[in-house]
Amino acid sequence: MTSSAVLFDVHERVATITLNRPDALNAINADLSAGLMEALRRVRNDDGIRAAVLTGSGRAFCAGADLRAGSGPGASSGPAQLFATDEREGFATFDVKKPVIAAVNGYCLGGGFEIALACDLRIAATEARFALPEITLGFFPLAGAPMRLPRAIPQAFANELLFLGERIDAETALRWGIVSRVLPADELLSTAQAMAAKIAGYAPIAVRGLKEIATAQADLTMPQAMRLGAALRWVVGQTADAKEGPRAFAEKRAPQFRGE
Repeated sequence: MTSSAVLFDVHERVATITLNRPDALNAINADLSAGLMEALRRVRNDDGIRAAVLTGSGRAFCAGADLRAGSGPGASSGPAQLFATDEREGFATFDVKKPVIAAVNGYCLGGGFEIALACDLRIAATEARFALPEITLGFFPLAGAPMRLPRAIPQAFANELLFLGERIDAETALRWGIVSRVLPADELLSTAQAMAAKIAGYAPIAVRGLKEIATAQADLTMPQAMRLGAALRWVVGQTADAKEGPRAFAEKRAPQFRGE
C-alpha cells in the first residue's frame, strides 16, 4: 500500500482492510480515500483474494468526511469527489466483484456510514454508533445513503436517519436491519474474518454470480431478476467447481474449489 492511512493484509485468501487515521476517527481525507480505492482494486484484481473485511483502527470505523481538512461540500475534495480516483470512480459505485464485510468497530458516521452501506455484509461491535448528520450541517449525504437505505430497510427507519441526523446505537441498527450481528468489541474482527474465510472457501465463480444477482436484483422487476438469476445459475453450473461440489458431497470429503 502506498498510503499509511489504510492498512492491507491478506491471510488465507481473505484481505483485511483497516482505515488507519485513529487520531481523526478515520475521517476521510485524500490519503485515506486513495488508499481505500487502491485496496479495493487489489481485492478485485487479485485472484488469490476471495473475500475482504473492512474495519477501522481505534474508536471509529469512519467518522465521515474530514471537514477540518477542507473536505466539506464546496471544497475541491468535497462529497462529490470524496471517493474519487484517477479512474474517476469511487467507492459508492466501485464494483469489487467479491464480497466485502464491514466490521463496524465504533463511530460510523456520514460518509463512513455510506462506506459500510456499500459493503455486502455488516456486523457491529456493541459500542458502534451510526448516523447521517449531513442534514444538520446544511447539506445531505451524496455517496449512496439516500438511495441505499430505503432499499435496504423500511422507509420509516431510513427517513429517521436521513431527515433527523441523529445517532443510533448498535442494537437499534440490528433491530432496523442495518447490521446482521452485534458482538463484543474483542470478538468483532475475528468473527468478520471467520465469515470471510467461510465465503473464501466456497466456489469463487458461484460467489461472484451470487453477488451479481444480489446486487442487481434491486433495480429489476421480479421476472427480470428471475431471468437474470437463471442465466447466471446456468453459467455457474457449467464450471468445474459446480461438478466438484456434488462429487465431494457424494464422496464424503471437503470440496476443492479452484475457481474453474
